[in-house]
Amino acid sequence: MPTAQDHRLVAALRAAARELTGHRSIHDLEQTLGQIVASAVETIPGVDAGSISITEHGRIETRHPTRQSVRKLDETQSELDEGPCITAIEDPPDDGMVVAHDLTGADAGRWPRYAPIVVGVGFQALTSIQLSTDGGMHGALNLYSEAPNALDEHALTLAGLFGLQAALLLYGTEQARHLQRAVDSRDLIGRAKGILMERFKVDDHGAFRMLVKSSQDTNIKVTDVAQWLNDNVTSSAHQRTHPPGTF
Repeated sequence: MPTAQDHRLVAALRAAARELTGHRSIHDLEQTLGQIVASAVETIPGVDAGSISITEHGRIETRHPTRQSVRKLDETQSELDEGPCITAIEDPPDDGMVVAHDLTGADAGRWPRYAPIVVGVGFQALTSIQLSTDGGMHGALNLYSEAPNALDEHALTLAGLFGLQAALLLYGTEQARHLQRAVDSRDLIGRAKGILMERFKVDDHGAFRMLVKSSQDTNIKVTDVAQWLNDNVTSSAHQRTHPPGTF
């Protein structure tokens, strides 16, 4: 018979699925990703804290930590270049789950520098579940337990389900960011074309060809050329409306 915890898990997963297929803004998706972490900590037996770690520019960025100490532990993994999150991201097992049942016992030697720090903070068991996307972003859902051997088979099954949902949401946030960048680039190029059309009395196609030609001649990306044009016009307009000494 399903337990109350099982019902909370199903509700949390359904809510995340609705968010993923409904509101597509980065803010909404990130907010739901945080709710997934909080729900995992609340729902999974034996789990006392959690976070999501994302690799950014060769370092680990912590998102949605349920405790400040967890943020510090993630930063420590990045500094030491060892820990369950590093293993889950760089060398995960086939099921994508790295589990340490007792960091004061049999698992202490797996991360000899990191394990004593975790224990010193108050955690003795943990799991990191790999989260990866086709776009190249890598991360892990990290769940910490204060008691050794607190993560039994049922808890790890639930952790895997939350990890799957978090991976889907992470993919959604990445796609939303790609889409936003594309929209921003389109708007930027559109404004730059408008500037060129006004100044040189060319049509839309001619203005775009001017942008492309400038990009090729200077070996500067089209979007950067467009940004320079927009900045130049903005600066000129500011100088006309704010003469020297009147700013």
